[in-house]
Amino acid sequence: MAEFDRAAWKSDLERRTTGAIEALKSDLAGLRTGRASANLLDPVTVEVYGSHMALSQVATVTVPEPRMLSVQVWDKSNVTPVEKAIRSAGLGLNPITDGQTLRLPVPDMTEERRKEMAKLASSYAEKAKIAARNVRRDGMDALKTAEKKGQISQDDQKRHEAEVQKITDKAIADIDAATAAKEKEILGK
Repeated sequence: MAEFDRAAWKSDLERRTTGAIEALKSDLAGLRTGRASANLLDPVTVEVYGSHMALSQVATVTVPEPRMLSVQVWDKSNVTPVEKAIRSAGLGLNPITDGQTLRLPVPDMTEERRKEMAKLASSYAEKAKIAARNVRRDGMDALKTAEKKGQISQDDQKRHEAEVQKITDKAIADIDAATAAKEKEILGK
């Protein structure tokens, strides 16, 4: 009978909750706050060479000015698909084509658009919380299975369940803090 490996179990839970938080931070970085940010174009995928690719795989994104993005497309034949992808990404950006470079002026955000972005940030946070709760469920299931197989005692199971809850609570607190900071940045408060 295999022994319950507490260290591996705990590090797996922590790795997965950290992954959920990192995914949230990545999603939040792509939200517009009124300032130009290269991360703003992270969600954009371009259809080139018969497949969908991330914009970063076909172009270089820079921030030459606080309210301007510049996209240097590597292959001249991809300029039109990149421009089309940016326009249809729903970011409210209108590229100005200059050879193989697209200039993207970042317009001021309206109050309505700011509220939409804050709602989107909240929905990203909810997805991250669901991921953290799924990690908790998997951790609890692993403990129940180990206890049924006689690998750990009921006392150990209860103690480890408290650990799982602590890891989950910390992850949810981190998610809430990251979301609150982003909403404050978006709403300009």
